[in-house]
Amino acid sequence: MTINALLLSASRVGDTPYLEHTLPFIAPLTQNARNWVFIPYAGISLGYDAYLEKVREGLKPLNINISSIHEHADPRQAIRDADGIFVGGGNTFHLLHELYRYDLLFVIREQVEAGKPYVGWSAGSNIAGLSIRTTNDMPIIEPPSFTALGLVPFQLNPHYSDYQVPGHNGETRAQRLQEFTVVDPLTAIVGIQEGSALYRQGDKLSLLGEKEAYFFKGSIQKEPIAIGADLSHLL
Repeated sequence: MTINALLLSASRVGDTPYLEHTLPFIAPLTQNARNWVFIPYAGISLGYDAYLEKVREGLKPLNINISSIHEHADPRQAIRDADGIFVGGGNTFHLLHELYRYDLLFVIREQVEAGKPYVGWSAGSNIAGLSIRTTNDMPIIEPPSFTALGLVPFQLNPHYSDYQVPGHNGETRAQRLQEFTVVDPLTAIVGIQEGSALYRQGDKLSLLGEKEAYFFKGSIQKEPIAIGADLSHLL
């Protein structure tokens, strides 16, 4: 397989403008890919037209053409015709529900495994893992399955943070992910902080950005992953 997938934790880091911090990460993938299709299904409250314009504005410095899949009469053909695929953030459950509804999971995986670049952020990164069982989102709709694209053979947790509001007694993110490892001790999770990303290029997997990530699996809990680490052994 020649998978070329950039899995961003978030669309912003700190107070930066929308998608600005992602530009250096995305730019190399656009050198031979000028026409991109955007999948906005996670952006429910914003509306798909407004979401598309927001993404176009954020990625304007890349000088690429971006259409949204909701504008195409045949969504599956739109995936095949595009040079690259963007999948935005929002609600992961709704995103996956719509991908099943339009029968897009197989064609996306097929095209990405053939080398078509894939860029996801937040929910768009969540669906690149084995399943969406480690998303942070509320299950506002029930997809036919939690099984996702499997572009990487583990679980993802974008927006990873252990910040706890003073006086709040809910579980931390690490505690929630530990619950997953208790019921599924054989499946790994990588938590990526805002401003960072995982980049898979064939059999090579790297951590991009200036923040460490965290690894969870079985009895291994919140093991730090160094900035710039080579994670190819996880593939």
